[in-house]
Amino acid sequence: MDISSHLSSMEEREQQLPIATNSSIRAQAPTTGLNIAATSQALTWLSNLTRFHAGYFRISLSLCGQALLWKTLREPTTDDHALRHVIHMLPSAAFFFLWSLALFSLVALCLLYAIRCLFRFENIKAELSHHVGMNYLFAPWISWLLLLESTPFLHPKTASYLALWWVFSVPIFVLDVKIYGQWFTKGKKLLSMAANPTSQISVIGNLVGARAAARMGWRESALCMFSLGMAHYLVLFVTLYQRFVGSDSLPAMLRPVFFLFFAAPSMASLAWDSISGTFDSASKMLFFLSLFLFASLVSRPALFRRSMRRFNVAWWAYSFPLTMLALAAAEYAQEVKGSVSDALMLVLSVLSVLVTVLLLVFTFLKTGDLLPHDDPFAPSPSMPAGSGVPNCTLSHT
Repeated sequence: MDISSHLSSMEEREQQLPIATNSSIRAQAPTTGLNIAATSQALTWLSNLTRFHAGYFRISLSLCGQALLWKTLREPTTDDHALRHVIHMLPSAAFFFLWSLALFSLVALCLLYAIRCLFRFENIKAELSHHVGMNYLFAPWISWLLLLESTPFLHPKTASYLALWWVFSVPIFVLDVKIYGQWFTKGKKLLSMAANPTSQISVIGNLVGARAAARMGWRESALCMFSLGMAHYLVLFVTLYQRFVGSDSLPAMLRPVFFLFFAAPSMASLAWDSISGTFDSASKMLFFLSLFLFASLVSRPALFRRSMRRFNVAWWAYSFPLTMLALAAAEYAQEVKGSVSDALMLVLSVLSVLVTVLLLVFTFLKTGDLLPHDDPFAPSPSMPAGSGVPNCTLSHT
């Protein structure tokens, strides 16, 4: 009796045990496939994050510059030029939309770059040691300062404006100390080898900060940043003009950055206009230099032919310098009344807007080309990932 009861209890326990059948094995297969797909998506996302770099802030530079141009053209003035009348006829919602678009693009790019700092910090260190990449680290702070100058919500004399100016200007000064300091000390980078057209972005950063400080009434701070920017601009301009070995190391893909040659003096004329309170002789000389450099570049289309074969984010380097030149032309037309100055402002402003609109259209239509595998900032495959070694190399193609 005991033996039969023991056997029956064993049979009951066996019936309760889970039995692995073919159907249960097939049920586990989709789960494994989902894990593989999720891992593949994560690897793709990290690969795209690796190819994202500070050069993408060219987009925010252009849009924030456009917001400042439209605000300048909308300001009350005694100039009765037809372009200003057309701008004033547009609803204020149009300017607010442009400013919001610039803000959205800048915030999105900053968030992406912050995520890259968390997951790909070795690429950030590579950018800091790259002769082109380190200059674009100024771009987000320049964009914020341009957006601050064009904001319809804050007056330059308010405490909030002042606090934001400090937040956006201090990083520029820190980068100045790092980059400029190594040029005349025992740093690893000699100016004659590291200088290239993108080096002028550091100068533009100081000049934009100077203009914002002058609008707040901080003339001494504005003069400080202006003198710092112009002193190094003179050295850079002479170095680039002599075309040393290092200054000719840009691949064809990045040749649109040559437009920065006239962006720096254009911004300098605007900064000095704000400091002195008038578009005087110094501002005019800088503006005329910008026009000469602009004419020198547009008369040589063969220089940019190879860079225009396929759309890439470097095309956005055309928009920001044109916007700064149009801004300088608008201030010049305000000071010098006449049909020539008005026509110059009209042509440059329309050209700047058209280029920006075309770039926006190309960006939306060709989003797949925004992260190319042959980008000059892409990490070299010869370096092991996560080694911490600066591995950002240029592709001379």
